[in-house]
Amino acid sequence: MHPEKANIVEDLQQKLNASPFLFVADYTGLTVDKFGELRNRLSGVGARCHVVKNTFLKRAAKDAGYPELGELHGQTAIVFGEKDVASAAKILKTFAAEFKKPVLRTGVVDRLIVSSEQINAIADLPSREVLLASLLGTLLAPASALVRVLNEPASSLARVLKAKADQAGAEEAPAETAAAADEASEPAAA
Repeated sequence: MHPEKANIVEDLQQKLNASPFLFVADYTGLTVDKFGELRNRLSGVGARCHVVKNTFLKRAAKDAGYPELGELHGQTAIVFGEKDVASAAKILKTFAAEFKKPVLRTGVVDRLIVSSEQINAIADLPSREVLLASLLGTLLAPASALVRVLNEPASSLARVLKAKADQAGAEEAPAETAAAADEASEPAAA
């Protein structure tokens, strides 16, 4: 292999090793403007899109320890990144719905082969932040329930004492009202 080609494969292998996911798409028929728009959308979520030769991709994937990507033919673009796989999958799904291109062929997520249908299912997942928030809520739910249970006896005691104080105040109030009424009637009798 020529040194230039070896450098390209090595660079591609380093990119694949740094990414937790790889999507392989056929971009045949996609104009340069649309391809640029796809790249811009993907860069917004921390992903990149590159055009690669099929032979270079096969060799780099093999050297990176990826599973066999299957039959690669035609014009191939790869999408990879260092962040959330679901965000990149969402961008690809919505872009393909808008322009009918690119066509997803296959993907690799955490060194496991995924089909285009599975990539679309990943795209339907909530974002990483939403998933983390729901996980945090699930993890904190037992602790907050425990705090409420432990706090309940003190709260009940406080409510009983308040009710008793209100009741005692209500019993004194009629006696004071009766005494005030007696004082008001004495001057009228005089």
